Formats: sequence, C-alpha cells, structure tokens
Amino acid sequence: MDRLAAMQAFVRVVEAGSFVRAAERLEWSTSSLSRLIADLEEHLGARLLNRTTRRLSLTESGQAFYERSVQLLNDLEEAEALAGQTVAAPRGTIRLTCSYNVATHRLAPAIASFVARYPQVRFDVTVAERIVDLVDEGFDLSIRIGRVGSEQLVARKLGETMLVVCAAPAYIDRRGAPVQPDDLAAHDTLTYAYAPNARTWQLFDAAGLMHEVRAGGSLHANNGDMLIAAAVAGLGIVCEPDFLVGAELQSGRLLPLLPGYVGRRADIWAVYPSRRHLSVKVRLFVDHVAALFRPAVPAPKPRPRISKRRPASTGRKRGP
Repeated sequence: MDRLAAMQAFVRVVEAGSFVRAAERLEWSTSSLSRLIADLEEHLGARLLNRTTRRLSLTESGQAFYERSVQLLNDLEEAEALAGQTVAAPRGTIRLTCSYNVATHRLAPAIASFVARYPQVRFDVTVAERIVDLVDEGFDLSIRIGRVGSEQLVARKLGETMLVVCAAPAYIDRRGAPVQPDDLAAHDTLTYAYAPNARTWQLFDAAGLMHEVRAGGSLHANNGDMLIAAAVAGLGIVCEPDFLVGAELQSGRLLPLLPGYVGRRADIWAVYPSRRHLSVKVRLFVDHVAALFRPAVPAPKPRPRISKRRPASTGRKRGP
C-alpha cells in the first residue's frame, strides 16, 4: 500500500464528505477509493471513519489522523516547492467562494492581477450570498464580510469596510441634504434586501452613540449595484459599503451626506478550513488579496452648497 496516496485519499474523502464526491474529484472509482481507505485502516489498526447510508463521520482516531495528515501533506507540498524553487510559481486550482459584491468589486481584479503574476494558477469561484460549508463542499478559501462562521475555521483579517450614506447632486438640489439622521425620515431612502436590518439604518456620531433610522422609499432591491445606479440617477439616498460607492464618490456622481456621522463598520476576512498550514498557492493568494484590501480612500468632503440668495446690502456705495 502506498501510504502517501492512502493519506491523500483519506483527506479528500473527509473534505468531500463522501466516497462518491471524493472519487469524482480524484478521478478514481468509488470501489478503489473505498478499498484503499479500508487498507489504510487495517494498516493502522484503527477505524478512521464511521460509515452510514447518509453520511460519513470521523472517529476520534480519525480526527487526530486527519489533522496530522493535513499538516504533513501541506508540509510536503511546501518542501517540494522549496526544493524545486517554485515558491514564486505556484500551480493548481484554488476553489473559493464569496458574495456577489465582493466578487465583482474586489475579487475579480485581485484574481486578474494574481494570475498575471502566477499564470499556472487557476480559480474555481462560486458566488453565493449564503454561508458556504468550506469543508463539506471542498473549498480552499472564502472571502467574507462580517461574520466568519464556524469556530472550526481559521480567519485572517484583510481589512474593513464602512457603510456610507450618499446621494447624487441632482437629488440634493431637488430635495436638500439631511443634516442629522432623523432628517432621513423625510427623504427617499433606497434599501438593500440582504442587509441584516434592511429597513433600519444605523449611524454613529462622534461620541460613538448609535442613531437608528427607519428607511424605505421608492426602491427596495437585492442588488447593491442597482441601488447605486438608481442613486446616481437621482432617485434617492443609499447607504452602501465604501468599496461599492468609492468610484462614484471620487468622481462626484455621489456626494457623502451627514457629516459627523458614520455608518456601521464590518471586517473583511479570508476564511479557510482549520489547518496548521495553507498550501503555497492559497497562502500567496491570501497575501496578495490582503495587500489589495487596504482601507478605502477617505471619501471627499461634501462640496459646499452655494446659496442662490443675494447677500444683504451693507448700505455702502461702490466706488467709481
């Protein structure tokens, strides 16, 4: 029995959650894979997996062997990379998942620049708004905002994002700018369906006190890009992450509102299964993304509104 191959197969079975899925990923037959794991258990003199018709689960011995196997396999991969001087040229596929907004606004350009540097790396990306089970579904990595998920996962903070309240100059000209959070009740606020409290905006003053405002106007949608486009068109006020509205703020198509108040902040995380070592390609990509996920450029201050009223007369006559 090839113990290394058996160890690799065992790890794949655990990560896939079934012999069938693991066999598909390894391009083996299910019977060959099952026989190899049985030979491994016989060699070790211990049962590693509890098998039922519905699912697989690790025994106590299996859990210990799995954790050690993952560490050894990753150590071997790094040792081979170092020996072959290929650390700077990783290869293989990175399976990752993230939300739509992260995928389109942050991850796509990060992948493009990474592949330009390491052309032998491929990406298999699943865009999903749900919290994906990385181990059960066989993912190497997830980029998440806010909640990390299971305590069995390892997370590295990449940066943070902040919600920004903003509107187009045309809207401000038509409706005026709110001065304090309570003023939003009289405005057309555009709301995001996937927000934890879609109809409630939370803003914080300089003292850190939270101000909750009921929001809701002529548009409620499950896509932030649509809400931002509607705001740019002058429909209403949005409260969206800074990395989504950054370009519009810099160009002046949107203007930040409510100076002295800030939106809720959330951390951005790289999340991966609980392993002592990441593979070279995943570790390099996480480092790459961390360098790109720097804090957003501070939003420009609202431009001053020029009064249309004529200044009061001083009673003085102009000179000749």
